[in-house]
Amino acid sequence: MAISKTSIIGDVLDKYPQTAPVFMSIGMHCLGCPASRGESIEDACMVHGVDVDELIGKINAVIK
Repeated sequence: MAISKTSIIGDVLDKYPQTAPVFMSIGMHCLGCPASRGESIEDACMVHGVDVDELIGKINAVIK
């Protein structure tokens, strides 16, 4: 599974649960909430004021 800006957070967490701390590091502490699991990485970054490319890089580093 390729991780991109449009990847859905819930899908990423289901396939790569080890990425949870990366999401939590940007302030996403409600990873079990239906709303957060259904949004894209890009949407989450916009809400939390995080650079999406930087977060994608961190996620990809964790899943390698």
